Amino acid sequence: METRGLPAFLRAVPARLFQRPPRRGSTGAGQRPPGGLTLRQLIEQLPVNLRDRALTHSSWVEERTQSYERLEFLGDSVLGLAIASTLCRRYPDSEEGELAKLKAFVVSRASCAQVAEQIDLAKLIIEKAPASEDKRREIAASQTILGNVLEALIGAVFLTHGFEQARLAVVDAFDPQIRYAVSGHVDHKTTLQELVASRGSHLEYRLVEEAGPPHARVFTSEVRVDGVSRGRGNGTTIKMSEQAAAREALRYLTRNVGDS
Repeated sequence: METRGLPAFLRAVPARLFQRPPRRGSTGAGQRPPGGLTLRQLIEQLPVNLRDRALTHSSWVEERTQSYERLEFLGDSVLGLAIASTLCRRYPDSEEGELAKLKAFVVSRASCAQVAEQIDLAKLIIEKAPASEDKRREIAASQTILGNVLEALIGAVFLTHGFEQARLAVVDAFDPQIRYAVSGHVDHKTTLQELVASRGSHLEYRLVEEAGPPHARVFTSEVRVDGVSRGRGNGTTIKMSEQAAAREALRYLTRNVGDS
């Protein structure tokens, strides 16, 4: 793989991650090698000062740079690269649009909150976060903040243990989300909403057509992004037609990154 000109962060990623998956019977993507550690175990090995920074909410400190936000920024990129490289390796025949849709679901706030719950991150915050008990319990009860803290901890794990260990542990932790997305259970409307929100755009669904007899109605919905139609879909219920429209819009937007 040609790496000249790539940022040092990307050059650190082994080229083998973008090759076809190994044959059945060998170690597959997402499986930890002998001696590998889980994400929770790597978090528990963090230096105390770095762990405390990852658990510090911005409302607790005078300067936002003393909170978890910088580590969250880093962890978001580490998570995205870990999942993107794994999807490329596991599904070599999938088109870019499909991979982008899967990645958007796997790294979504909802997925991060679920993984945070799986590794009992709330308990870690309540026990270790550098704040009063009331403040610790307040952020531990917020699904959004749990997802933010998880990304901050992933950033801290990367700084402490390097990308390869972080990647293996992250993929292991997010593997249920990957399998759920691939099995066709992606909530396209939620994924589209998060993508559009990240771009500062406005989303609107419209029912544009109803057809068929009363006992077999077919609905057609349209989804508009900033007033421009980006997808249409059909279904036997309005919700199903909106899901189909969202799926088409995701396919379009992930292939046309510059568009709203």
